[in-house]
Amino acid sequence: MSEIWIGDARVTAIDPADRALAYGDGLFATMNVSAQQICYLESHLRRLSDGAARLGFCWHPSSALRQRLNELASEHPEACIKLLLSRGVGGRGYQAPAMASPMVIISVHPLPPHYVQWQQQGICLGRSPVTLGCQPLLAGMKHLNRLEQVLIKAHMADDVDDVWVTDAQGHVIEASAGNLFLINDMQVTVPSHAYAGVSGVMREQVIEALLDMGLNVAAADISEAQLLAASHVLVTNSLMGAVPVSRIANRPLAVWPRIKELQQRI
Repeated sequence: MSEIWIGDARVTAIDPADRALAYGDGLFATMNVSAQQICYLESHLRRLSDGAARLGFCWHPSSALRQRLNELASEHPEACIKLLLSRGVGGRGYQAPAMASPMVIISVHPLPPHYVQWQQQGICLGRSPVTLGCQPLLAGMKHLNRLEQVLIKAHMADDVDDVWVTDAQGHVIEASAGNLFLINDMQVTVPSHAYAGVSGVMREQVIEALLDMGLNVAAADISEAQLLAASHVLVTNSLMGAVPVSRIANRPLAVWPRIKELQQRI
């Protein structure tokens, strides 16, 4: 099911001139519902508001929208709620309007059933032949321009569960739809998102949990050689949580011994 909101009111249709359709001018969040509650709701909403400000328009969730999100979580106690935020209609060509009328689309979907198995058994990680472009003005945001990810999925081999993706300079950035964590003893390294990639809400939560567990966490430029040499690798996003990598580039990889502790914390 889907619902369309402009301001505090629900509307019945999307305007064909909406900038999300024409230019991908907006952002989205994919949120996990567990036990009738949206996990990390405030973090998701804050990230959308911050992303809108970076794109040059103002958006904050109304009380009516918040209420509806909580109602949907009660109606769908174990599900995925996607919130798509568009700048709305207006402007001339690429030029954005001076005053935005943001549109929100809320949709509810089932959780991917294989994520539970991934959490327990780990996944096989391969390499994507698709590289990410470098654009610091968009780096970190979960904006609507996802054609790179569409191509990554289209070029993904059948014998892997997910892939790591590099930028044009060869730095490891992320998985196809998740963030990467490299663990060596007590040191955790996450790829820098200064020029490309999506800094997911779960990435933030996992970093905080790892710090609470006594590990050191740092963001840095990571080469493929460093990824392949890591003792343990994790993939994270808001729906799957933290998933261990048990095979990388056809090489068995030890599952991090503390993965269950981390999964419980997040």
